[in-house]
Amino acid sequence: MKKFYITALALILSVSAFAQTERSLEEIDQTNSWLKVGALIGAPSSAVGSYSSFVLGLDLAAQFLRTNNFGVGIATGYSKYFEKSEAPAYQGMNDGFGAIPLGLLLRFYPQPEGIFVGTDIGYTFLSGVTSVNTGGAYIRPMVGYHNYDWNVFAYYNHIFRPETTIDVQSVGLAITRNLRFN
Repeated sequence: MKKFYITALALILSVSAFAQTERSLEEIDQTNSWLKVGALIGAPSSAVGSYSSFVLGLDLAAQFLRTNNFGVGIATGYSKYFEKSEAPAYQGMNDGFGAIPLGLLLRFYPQPEGIFVGTDIGYTFLSGVTSVNTGGAYIRPMVGYHNYDWNVFAYYNHIFRPETTIDVQSVGLAITRNLRFN
């Protein structure tokens, strides 16, 4: 959990070093705010990889460009961790399980089109889990390519659960479409 907070703090401090003219929330329009809707596919890693064969999900976010290079917003979605055919019930997870994140979206865009970096930080609720701990804090760092309409990125997702259960980790690829506000 300590690594989670250190990573989040380092990202926020590094982004603040690129100070620019900020926009206020009253300036929201189609040039600086949009919905991101897309899909993701991934491979479970660490201990959950012995239980789950792959991850398939939907990605949804609302983003506001606070400056020309820095975006903030809210991220959510749904990811299904599919059970391996021969896997026994694992840590209270039967027939696969789902993950519903709710977090803060942070993105840095060095150029109007090209490479970007970012992370989502928040809490993930797990469905289909019978253990007492049905969620945990999460961080999802990413790097990818963006243009006016699309974002394609690679990500690492880590859901930090209490020590008595397993952390949920995965790596994958996602694509999202930018839907502009009118």
